[in-house]
Amino acid sequence: MVDIDGVISLFAGGDGQPEAAHAGVDGAKAGGFHSIEGIPHFLSATAAAHLLALSSDFELVWASGWEERANDHLPHLLGLPEGIPFVRFDRAVGRTNSHWKLDAIEHYAALRALAWVDDALDSECRNWAERRAAPTLLVQTDPRKGLGEREVEVLMQWARGLAR
Repeated sequence: MVDIDGVISLFAGGDGQPEAAHAGVDGAKAGGFHSIEGIPHFLSATAAAHLLALSSDFELVWASGWEERANDHLPHLLGLPEGIPFVRFDRAVGRTNSHWKLDAIEHYAALRALAWVDDALDSECRNWAERRAAPTLLVQTDPRKGLGEREVEVLMQWARGLAR
């Protein structure tokens, strides 16, 4: 399960720029700003490359309020595969979960192993993950940096452990 905001679409730091927006050693930026439905987003090319690499060991699923709109924008902007499945969220009033994604993710994943990458995981998410019967890994990103090498290594170690 992959969130978008704070994982691929990065947030600004204290200087008003996501960390990936700063020029690296070679002068290149690791992504760029794009207007998506009239809203500016800094999309991390680094996070997209990591997702492509992870797709050989994981079935990618969008777990974002973007829902199907992720497939309308991210494949052509970042070179990601088209038609990545997505979770549809019920936004009914009166939800009791502290994290609004839990019910839909639980329903989608059913009894399958699940790794969830998000920048906004909370104690309710961690408690839910501990209670799941299937193997579950939560990977939290820094919303200014997004999906990076550290998170990818955690995911790959977990996948290797499952394969054993």
